[in-house]
Amino acid sequence: MGKKPRAIDPVALAERQLELDRERTKRFPELFTRKMTRMSASPLAYLRGAAPVFYEVLETRPDLADGPEGEGWIAGDMHLENFGAYHPDPIDGGDDEDAVFNLNDFDDAVIAPWRFDLLRLTTSLLLGGRELGATGVVALSLSDKLLDAWCTAVFGKRKLPPVPPPVARLVDQVCRRSRKQLLDARTEVRRGQRRFVRGPRYQDLPEGIAKKVPAAFARYIESLPEDERPKRKGCFEIVDAAFRIAGTGSLGGVRVAVLVAGKGGSDGNWIFDMKEQGEPSASLVVKAPRLAPAERVETAMTTCLERPPRMIGRSEIAGISMFVRKLAPQEDKLNLRQLRTEDLPALASYLGALLGIAHRNGATKLPKKPWSKSDLGVVRDRAIDLAGLHEAVYLALSERIRHLVPQGAS
Repeated sequence: MGKKPRAIDPVALAERQLELDRERTKRFPELFTRKMTRMSASPLAYLRGAAPVFYEVLETRPDLADGPEGEGWIAGDMHLENFGAYHPDPIDGGDDEDAVFNLNDFDDAVIAPWRFDLLRLTTSLLLGGRELGATGVVALSLSDKLLDAWCTAVFGKRKLPPVPPPVARLVDQVCRRSRKQLLDARTEVRRGQRRFVRGPRYQDLPEGIAKKVPAAFARYIESLPEDERPKRKGCFEIVDAAFRIAGTGSLGGVRVAVLVAGKGGSDGNWIFDMKEQGEPSASLVVKAPRLAPAERVETAMTTCLERPPRMIGRSEIAGISMFVRKLAPQEDKLNLRQLRTEDLPALASYLGALLGIAHRNGATKLPKKPWSKSDLGVVRDRAIDLAGLHEAVYLALSERIRHLVPQGAS
């Protein structure tokens, strides 16, 4: 008989999650409550904020981490909501390029076995059944479609299946969104000049960080290729900067929103996002590349995506590695609760193919032979184990959250 897998206590993992998040948010303690509230929304919401615990589980249970060969750049924090529509908007060009829908978060990117991304994405699909309105039987069938499409994209034709209706609708929607709509959603005009609206999304920067933003933003501009730097004088003049509160797993890190003059006038401003980067969560089980954190993220994104966002770059603030990107009007994610049941199979295949193409683009070690149905079944079965464990941890954590977080907190 083989060695019995080590048992994992969901209650202990819930306590570990609290420990990690208290440490993560110690510089900005008010964000601890916000993160707890967001993670208590659903098992999928918990998974989104629990990448370090996910890899601690794989470290504790190597039987779950083991599997078929093949490795390269992976997203690391792969889940259903790390896909979205964006537009590689040329800063000096027009706004007539099509938006694209693809992977859009590489903060935890690392060179590792492909199966880690597949395990996490399939686990998220199983946990996301409530949001999708899918039964367990349907969620398992969708997982098979996702895995089959991934396998075809990696080992067969690197071609996407037909665009599913919800993706087509999203891309059309974001292509029609204007720059003014983006600005109006995040800023207000005072005395003819825009500034970020302070509130749940944006707050004043700590003074020590605020003073360093101009120099940090200038370093980012210097990191851009020459052909991506606009020639218009004064377009990078900073109009306002604020502490940005967004995401789930990233809450607690330094995140700076920068509003610059752009094309001139209050409706021509541009918004940039500067986001702290650290060690990838998967570094518990694999060795992280010898790159600065923001350089790691940029390298993974440009390697895996055939059309990465324009104007991605890097900088640092007070020794903190920062990944920087320009926000465009054409950015959005699918609303999982609004998807139609009949669209789910095509969508699962499409997401699997997108991940497969990204993995093939970033491959560093190809397997000797394509994965078999049995190999894909191993990944699915281990995702079932992980989904059950994360469901239990989610409930144990929710039990603690209801005593820690006042009702109505956000």
